[in-house]
Amino acid sequence: MHTQSTPFQLRTWQGGEKRPVRRVIWEGESPEWGEITVAALPPVHDNVRATEVTGGHVPTVVFESRGMQVTITERPTLNGPSLRVGDAVVYLKRNRWGATHRGRALHMKFGGDKYRLWAVNKREYVLMREADNEDRGVTIKVKESGIAKWKRIDVSATGRALGSDIALALVFSGVDRSVLTRRGAVRAGFSRIFHVALDSSMG
Repeated sequence: MHTQSTPFQLRTWQGGEKRPVRRVIWEGESPEWGEITVAALPPVHDNVRATEVTGGHVPTVVFESRGMQVTITERPTLNGPSLRVGDAVVYLKRNRWGATHRGRALHMKFGGDKYRLWAVNKREYVLMREADNEDRGVTIKVKESGIAKWKRIDVSATGRALGSDIALALVFSGVDRSVLTRRGAVRAGFSRIFHVALDSSMG
């Protein structure tokens, strides 16, 4: 059901009771969506990283990436990704060579809806469900602030949101989104060129 969402915060885990194997990244509560947790799942292999969103009134969403690049990162990346809402697959597409923030956006398709995710900067990003003939769509902004145990993310939505919109937006708070920024895209481009040149020299 489409719901007007009150702005809310998730905070970094403060410790306390014993936690399961998965590592909590963010947790908090929304008046409309209940308790929400963003957690890093234990890796099933060295080259796999995954982040999961769970909550009272949002579906479970899992973002996973595979490949050599994740062996040096704590979080999944936008390279070699897969994304699921419950058991349903979300289709992903991204232009690595986009010249602007929106040009580099991650495009998603789920349940007949189209989404775009783009970076404002390294600590802030936007998820938009595009409008269609039946709905005006929704725009969700997520911004990280603070340091150490005072870190938090602020979440606000413009338009009437679905639980899947909220969960899809939040899963990227536990993902390495650097390639969506200008600096990250340039760095990734040089890395690809270097590896292509290295492979050619060894061929």
